[in-house]
Amino acid sequence: MTKANVAEQGINLDDPRYYINRDLSWLGFNERVLHEALDPRTPLLERLKFLAIYSSNLDEFFMVRVSGVMEQEDAGIHPHTPDGMSPTKQLKALREHLMEKIALQHETFEQDLRPQLQEHGVYLLNHSDLTKEQKFYLKDYFEHRIFPVLTPLSVDPAHPFPRMSNLSLNLAVRVVNPENGNQRFARVKVPGSLPRFIEMPEQLRIYKGESCLWLGVPLEQVIAENLDSLFPGMTLVGHHAFRITRDADFPVLEEEADDLLIAIEQEINKRRLEGFVCRLEVEHSMPQDLLDGLMRELQMNEDRVYTIDGLLNLKDLFFFGSLPLPELKEEPWSWLTPYRLRPVLDVDNEDKNTY
Repeated sequence: MTKANVAEQGINLDDPRYYINRDLSWLGFNERVLHEALDPRTPLLERLKFLAIYSSNLDEFFMVRVSGVMEQEDAGIHPHTPDGMSPTKQLKALREHLMEKIALQHETFEQDLRPQLQEHGVYLLNHSDLTKEQKFYLKDYFEHRIFPVLTPLSVDPAHPFPRMSNLSLNLAVRVVNPENGNQRFARVKVPGSLPRFIEMPEQLRIYKGESCLWLGVPLEQVIAENLDSLFPGMTLVGHHAFRITRDADFPVLEEEADDLLIAIEQEINKRRLEGFVCRLEVEHSMPQDLLDGLMRELQMNEDRVYTIDGLLNLKDLFFFGSLPLPELKEEPWSWLTPYRLRPVLDVDNEDKNTY
């Protein structure tokens, strides 16, 4: 239909009802990724992969698209999208959609996929579910592999709130000095250089008397159970996992750059520490006063907080795709040459063989 036909029919192309919001449309696409994880017809390890893809997509979406809308709102700029939504209205609609879908994502993993993994001998357990022998192994693993790479940072008048890197998983720790009763907040970063899930050696892969194909626990739980080694002489009050997402949409000013490659490297480095926090994911067990303190230090409001009932950062579920369980994966795809192209390819191969 031409513009003349539209004008003749009295259709106003500026009418918002003829348009779909760009960011809500993208969420609709990512929801279809989530549906692949919800579909019981999809092989089990593929369902885990789609949960990981859903989380990975959301990270990128927040770092680029959502952060941009937040910048418009914070700057007091209120342009309306073609569908008639202001930045504030967009953020509200995005949050309403995500609150429901993220809850569904974690519910699917915890109540559906995790039990199914156990049926196939794959046990991702909590530290409290382990035997004494397994806990002893993890204690030794912590002392030799984890402890040397940890850097706990406490917050007090002499030590300001630490800068945290983008997409980092952390533990918010409360400790009390028994001598004077002073309470302090400390942050322990879960190191990304170590595997997210710590695997038990073969002789300890036993759960309730039965041997397992794979048995492990999340890295952050092992750190949490050994916090007394990081804060000697202090009384531990509590610990709660949280994860931050920063704005990563930094433009490269090509005209002003003397060296384009260096300019790109500088902008990429900014993504790690300099972008404002556009999302804070926290464990559901985190008390409100501790959450309030985090929001204050990170200079954000509660509209950017997502409370998670389960494991944070499901992007790490990609790991389970490496397990030797081909029956729980899609069959490998083998390429086929269309019949009509076979003579052409055969000729090409003959030519190559003549050299």
